[in-house]
Amino acid sequence: MTKPTDNPADPFKKALAEATKTMADDPEMTVSYSVDPPGMAGDAMRLPQVSRRMTRDEVMLARGTADALALRRRFHNERTAAKYEPQGEAARALYHAMETARCEAMGARVMPGTAVNIDARIAHEAARKGYGEITQPGEVPLAVAAGYLLRHLATGRELPPDAGNVMDLWRGFIEGQAGETLQDVGEVLSDQAEFARLARRVISDLGYGDQLGDDPDAQDDDRDETAEEDEEQEQQEDDESQTDEQSSEDQDAPPDDSETEETDQSQAEVAMDELSDEDMSDEAELPQGEPPMEPPPPAPHSEADPDYAVYSTLQDEEIRAEDLAEPAELERLRAYLDQQLDPLKGAVSRLANKLQRRLQAQQNRSWEFDLEEGILDAGRLARVVANPTTPLSFKQEKDTEFRDTVVTLLLDNSGSMRGRPISIAAICADILARTLERCQVKTEILGFTTRAWKGGQAREAWLAAGRPATPGRLNDLRHIIYKGADTPWRRARPSLGLMMKEGLLKENIDGEALEWAHRRTVGRPEARRILMVISDGAPVDDSTLSVNPANYLEKHLRDVIAMVERRRAVELIAIGIGHDVTRYYNRAVTITDVEQLAGAMTEQLAALFDIDPKASQRAMRVSLKRAG
Repeated sequence: MTKPTDNPADPFKKALAEATKTMADDPEMTVSYSVDPPGMAGDAMRLPQVSRRMTRDEVMLARGTADALALRRRFHNERTAAKYEPQGEAARALYHAMETARCEAMGARVMPGTAVNIDARIAHEAARKGYGEITQPGEVPLAVAAGYLLRHLATGRELPPDAGNVMDLWRGFIEGQAGETLQDVGEVLSDQAEFARLARRVISDLGYGDQLGDDPDAQDDDRDETAEEDEEQEQQEDDESQTDEQSSEDQDAPPDDSETEETDQSQAEVAMDELSDEDMSDEAELPQGEPPMEPPPPAPHSEADPDYAVYSTLQDEEIRAEDLAEPAELERLRAYLDQQLDPLKGAVSRLANKLQRRLQAQQNRSWEFDLEEGILDAGRLARVVANPTTPLSFKQEKDTEFRDTVVTLLLDNSGSMRGRPISIAAICADILARTLERCQVKTEILGFTTRAWKGGQAREAWLAAGRPATPGRLNDLRHIIYKGADTPWRRARPSLGLMMKEGLLKENIDGEALEWAHRRTVGRPEARRILMVISDGAPVDDSTLSVNPANYLEKHLRDVIAMVERRRAVELIAIGIGHDVTRYYNRAVTITDVEQLAGAMTEQLAALFDIDPKASQRAMRVSLKRAG
């Protein structure tokens, strides 16, 4: 006999659990309720907790989550999904988002009531993440918008307002790239394999075809052909074995003298033939069977341009700043940097403080009330006094999504930056990293140059090989990590002094540096990723440009920028010092005086976080005019 309970939510929880099992077509599944994030693990489903008060939001969220997980359990096959799953991170996120939308759209077809419940779950998630306040597409992952749009197209239902805002921001881009492919989505919803093929075509249309990996259907065809060949080979071996058995039986019979003489003579003739063949040819005959497999072609050096060539990568290096100088030297260089720029610190610090105030102003605090745990809500104690049977009420401060951001600063470390430009770039990066760290925004500082002037060891190897034509990039790269995103500012502070080291700054190959920084930034777990490039000129490497087309490095830079801006996994901005970078980057500003760098960096970052980006751009122009 079941023990009675005084929790009014228990009957609802039990009914929801039974309905969820039926919907998932899995009576053996276990359903539990927890404050931990909901999800599935094997045969166990975890749903959001429902309190004694059973507020409408709690009930709808539990129902929507249960329906979404049950529909995925019913309509999703893990083996099929794994077969077509892309290899790259961004492509995989798009694939999973679209598959989730497919399962939910199938549920809306079969059981229309699930659509209302799942709408409530989507509305809760979008409101929690602040999707209604977003004004730029890059502030939310493309995969989220693709899942929303596919669900909308498959069901014809309007999304909750906050989620609809995200879909509308990205819709023009998605339909412009993959609109024709998405027209067929309604016809393949019930077939997961066909839908997976469509999803892979959509991913390719959106610019992530290089992350798909090998075509799984083509691999199946190869396996079928291989199986047929194996069967034919086995049949041939059986025939040969029968022939050998017959021959062995004949050999077992005692031969007469004439046969023996003929056999000896024929064997001698064969031996002489083999000997003459060996004398005439130095090559041994290949054994019968399949030809030797050719090695796979080398991977391209650049995702943005597969034709971009590099003569040698043996001497390229990605190195931390502390590995390029002794600790004592770094401290000395840092002290020199502080002393040289002491008059500038005040102005840069004021700009940084202004940035910090603008960022913190957007961290609007909000509270959740009527919770079962958290901070005691003193404002509701009067209810307990009036009615002692009323349970205590607790509240909890909401986490802000603003903190889930990383900013990468990529600094040009070429020889033309020597002197005041590199000094100001170093101090600005230093103070901005400290400022953003106060606002819980992680910052990574990277630099790029070459290991030698005019080619280095790569050029020496090219000369020794006889100067082959169009060798591609012909210098040794040096990519420097001054501060990792997870490294505290205090620990990385001495490393920035390395930019003052004599002989560090050489030539600049911007395209490969930008691609390197983009890979590092995309690999970060933060939801929002910002990459700021600071450069004072076009890519220049005398060794490379002397034996390749004059626009070789510049074309590659343009290709990399186009790839980054097309994928939109990273928000890309650039600042040119005395060099017009607006002809490369869509979002860029050019300053004529290095003294304007601090203002440009702070205003550009503030514009990304600002609720009103147009107002920030106006402030940016005013700041540059005053500095000029």
